Amino acid sequence: MPPQPIDNAATSAPPATEAVEREETLARRVRKILLNAGLGTLGFVIITAVWAAVSMSGVMRAGLIPTPIAVFSVMFEGLASGSLLNDLIVSTRRVVIGLAIGMVAAIPVGFVLGWFPKARITFNPLVNFFRALPPIALVPLVVIYFGIGELGRESILVYGAFFATVIIVYEGVAGIEEKYVRAGQTLGADRAEIFTKIVFPLSLPHIFTAARVSLGIAWSSLVAAELVAAQDGLGASIQNASNFLDVPRMYAGIILIGIAALAMDLIIRIIAARVLRWQDRGER
Repeated sequence: MPPQPIDNAATSAPPATEAVEREETLARRVRKILLNAGLGTLGFVIITAVWAAVSMSGVMRAGLIPTPIAVFSVMFEGLASGSLLNDLIVSTRRVVIGLAIGMVAAIPVGFVLGWFPKARITFNPLVNFFRALPPIALVPLVVIYFGIGELGRESILVYGAFFATVIIVYEGVAGIEEKYVRAGQTLGADRAEIFTKIVFPLSLPHIFTAARVSLGIAWSSLVAAELVAAQDGLGASIQNASNFLDVPRMYAGIILIGIAALAMDLIIRIIAARVLRWQDRGER
């Protein structure tokens, strides 16, 4: 029987099919992103509508609850003139520095407490004691020991980020299942390889969670940090506005804090999604 000619169309079908599947996958991702963005925006639309209704209802004395238009007008004018923009940049810089220093110092401590049970038993009560102390309660001591300069403000942010990170990291390390460590030992891995190839990768999700939690604590501590004789920053701007009962500017500063924190949290989530691509999250 003579050989049959090769059907070129049939051989080229699989690549075409793969291209179609990639396009469909991309389209599904885009639709999911747009849907999530729409739903996320809907929450802000609802709260803004409620805010506008309350401010125009006359429930409270005039001027105590400004309209969204008045607040956003002050905010955009402040950003355009550079006053609020400079405060935003200064506060963001302080948060980034405080968060970075606090986490860099806390991650090794968290690994030690999580990996060594005796260290955890010894220092866990002490860590939880300091974690429970609100940063604003330390402001008088910070002024005494560190003065009213930038060091004093950064120390408050470092304090808040440090203890939150220690707790989350050591709980993550302590929660690693023993079977993974035993599997590594069975394959001949030494302690260094077990740490670098098992413990550290499995702890990365907890480190990113600690970054997000510590970020929230740092921004919430920002006003306390900028109470220490700060002349700039969003916390100082809010305090100055409150002295003159400039309620729209107070709202503008608070909203900018929320926007900056939301943007930084989104950046951390994007980085985590790329670094933790191996982690199966399903369709949640």
